[in-house]
Amino acid sequence: MRRLRRNQRFRSLVKETTLSPESMIYPIFVCPGEKVRKEIGSMPGQFNLSIDTAVNVAREAETAGIGGIILFGLPKEKDEVGSDCYDENGIIQSALRAIRENVRDLLLVTDICMCEYTSHGHCGVIKHGEVQNDATLKLLADSAVSHVRAGADMVAPSDMMDGRVDAIRKALDTEGFTNVPIMSYAAKYASAFYGPFREAAGATPQFGDRRSYQMDPPNAREAMREIALDIDEGADIIMVKPAGPYLDIIARAKERFDIPLAAYQVSGEYAMIEAAARAGWLDRERTVIESVTAIKRAGADILLTYYALELAKLL
Repeated sequence: MRRLRRNQRFRSLVKETTLSPESMIYPIFVCPGEKVRKEIGSMPGQFNLSIDTAVNVAREAETAGIGGIILFGLPKEKDEVGSDCYDENGIIQSALRAIRENVRDLLLVTDICMCEYTSHGHCGVIKHGEVQNDATLKLLADSAVSHVRAGADMVAPSDMMDGRVDAIRKALDTEGFTNVPIMSYAAKYASAFYGPFREAAGATPQFGDRRSYQMDPPNAREAMREIALDIDEGADIIMVKPAGPYLDIIARAKERFDIPLAAYQVSGEYAMIEAAARAGWLDRERTVIESVTAIKRAGADILLTYYALELAKLL
């Protein structure tokens, strides 16, 4: 077996898993203001960006040849129903228009969820202290339509409300956006690995947690049911989140479903690598490449990662 491992030429010749920038999506956090580039404390090397600065990063992503960017918004004001998410002049809508004016050859994807926009930090409408599933669906659908009107090429619902893919698909089709695909966060777990993201997006729940609507980490068969339901409702791409701790879910989904599969290497995965590398406990570059290779090897076709820009240069 060692004959084909003897040198780099042989190893490259028989490599089973390859990484490509065009299959990667880079997450961007857009905030109010001008000329803002504020580093996120728990995610060194990642930033909250004002719209003008986000345009520059989008240009960089286009030049690097990565597949696209996914936008998360930090609104100037929040309310109980997250109205900035579906406001035609909201932070994401404004960012989409500005980026689209300056960048042509880059997919613009938007996260569809209420948690970044609600004053309570939950992913839907609250009544009697609980997130209301059906009352949230229209707001998610309105958000998706407004994002597409502003220039989004694809929408990615991450809220984990039941029936959200169907509601968004019907709303998009009704408005004539039949060609806009949906990348559904189909198997999104209630994970401890989201901690740094909540700092980045200002989306920490003000009470309770999200375990009543995000998936329970011990469950794998349930993830297959979630994915199957989203496909039936019209999802064009399915996603597993987080990626690294759920490689088994990625592998199962790849074997079972004949549909493009995305995986999100989340903020906590990024933060752990950065912290260990800064402490001198591991080789940063090798660890980054190995971590994303594992996700691709498990079966992910599309990789959402905070390392996308850096990997485009390394590759």
